[in-house]
Amino acid sequence: MPVVADARPIAQTILRMQEVDKTFAGNVVALRRMSMDVRQGDFISLLGPSGCGKSTALRLIAGLMRPTLGRIDWQTEGGGDDLGVVFQEPTLMPWATVEKNVWLPFRLRGKSLSACRDQIHEALELVGLKGFERRYPRELSGGMKMRVSIARALVTNPRLILMDEPFAALDEITRQKLNDDLLALKAKTNATVIFVTHSVFESVFLSDRILVMAARPGRVVAEIDVPEPYPRGAAWRNSHAYVETAQRTSEALQRTLHPETEAL
Repeated sequence: MPVVADARPIAQTILRMQEVDKTFAGNVVALRRMSMDVRQGDFISLLGPSGCGKSTALRLIAGLMRPTLGRIDWQTEGGGDDLGVVFQEPTLMPWATVEKNVWLPFRLRGKSLSACRDQIHEALELVGLKGFERRYPRELSGGMKMRVSIARALVTNPRLILMDEPFAALDEITRQKLNDDLLALKAKTNATVIFVTHSVFESVFLSDRILVMAARPGRVVAEIDVPEPYPRGAAWRNSHAYVETAQRTSEALQRTLHPETEAL
């Protein structure tokens, strides 16, 4: 019987991390032989215990540090200049308005506020902050501050967005709402996302691929596909498939914490 080729288009690989090691002072090995391919349109979660190198991997991709060994290769024109970063804390400038905080990436490129105002307001509208352009961070809730941070990452329309536990400090209701909004934003912008999280449930809800990382030295030890199509909502969170995927993911995570169980 002839083999029928898969008719689905193969997404372009935009980033390749190959056998990357990162060693810090004192011979602390944060990553060892960390490999990952990122394709256009992916939503990848890096899931693992504290100290496994998830944030280190993001900083290496962002160019904030260099690998000790291995390679990080951009497969697209523009490379590392074409990304946005959202940290765990919003890191907003308290003396600047919301509008001027979102302007920062353009300002660093020498562009005036007036030249970028339309793009800034469009990004703020995307994250649900239309009308808050002249407010200051002190006037915003924690969730609203994080929305400003996301708008700042989106405003230059980057190909890749790196998110380092952006919702970890928020209450569960706000966190779920921002999870929903993040997927809506991704659908509108078609950005590629690498998302660091400690939460199995968050990773399953958001991702199409979950990369489970072992404790130090960090490396990918399991990849879990989440085939549920987007958009996703409350029905997905309450489905049997969601629970089953969360259970498989949790078991993979537990094996990284108790590797001796693999031999049983």
